[in-house]
Amino acid sequence: MDERGTGGEHLAQYAEILRAACATGRHLTRDERDARRAEGERAAEAGHGLRTLVRAHLATAREIQPGLPAGTARHLLEAVEQAVDAFAEGYERAQRDVVRREEAARREFVDDLLYGRSDLGRLAERAARFGLLLSRAHAVAVAEGPEPYGDGFPVARGIESAVLARFGERNILLTTKEGRLVCVAPGDQPDILAFFAKRAYAATGGGRVAIGRAHPGAGGVVHSYEEALNALGLADRMELEGPLLHAADLLVYPVLARDREAMEDLVETVLGPLRQARGGARPLLDTLHAYFDSGCVATEAARRLSLSVRALTYRLRRVQLLTGADPADPQHRYTLQTAAIGARLLDWPRAAR
Repeated sequence: MDERGTGGEHLAQYAEILRAACATGRHLTRDERDARRAEGERAAEAGHGLRTLVRAHLATAREIQPGLPAGTARHLLEAVEQAVDAFAEGYERAQRDVVRREEAARREFVDDLLYGRSDLGRLAERAARFGLLLSRAHAVAVAEGPEPYGDGFPVARGIESAVLARFGERNILLTTKEGRLVCVAPGDQPDILAFFAKRAYAATGGGRVAIGRAHPGAGGVVHSYEEALNALGLADRMELEGPLLHAADLLVYPVLARDREAMEDLVETVLGPLRQARGGARPLLDTLHAYFDSGCVATEAARRLSLSVRALTYRLRRVQLLTGADPADPQHRYTLQTAAIGARLLDWPRAAR
């Protein structure tokens, strides 16, 4: 077993150790066990398989057995057991160190990738190690569950296993970030992110997934990730329904919010008079939200608010009297609905001073 391709180089002095132990029936010394542990570490770092190495240890024991004194079979088995145990201990220790280094490198890469904190050329080189080709366009999906996701959590591992089992490692990266589960996939394969979203929602019994648009290059991953995060935040503020959000479908909201001063002026001018209502602006504003969210269908809006249609109609009439704008009038409706969207974006009236 001296061929280097089979790991035979890591059996140096092993046969001599066995012969010496069998000659007196003694246990392996501390130095001998330490030597086997060191060889186990070197074998792991060299990439040899443990099963092959264990077979090599057993084969060596069989080779030397005929030359040992009679009656030493038991001593030989004990010596082999001790030697293999020490060797495997060193091998496993080296593997754990490698895994820790890989995890640290992967976490550092993920942080740099999602925050764009590294040189793009160097980042592209590192990405290849983790199965990403950043010369292509990628899209990012971000999942939030009822509880934070964490590395190694059964839910996160289960989702990752399901995605990789379905699609293989086709330029896909799954990771966790700040309690969320993140999936980076090629931009021309939307079925991957759709499957990821479905599994993430099913695995947690709820939650929400947002998918950013596809963008090219390393900077494109950051852009798509930020779009997904912004979509999740926007969904909370806007009380959007549904477990799946596409950033491409929500582009109108950032446009409306871009000029905050103008939006604040619109909201205050159009909806400010609602503060004069009994109970303040909130009940009438909620009525507007329900009315517009239901497609201006009074019966559906009333159902959402647990009101009678008559009560809903009364509230809409109060909105018209206070603001001078009729929600049922197409010309007035756009102004009222835009102001209502702005109120959600600005958290008005709670955030109003």
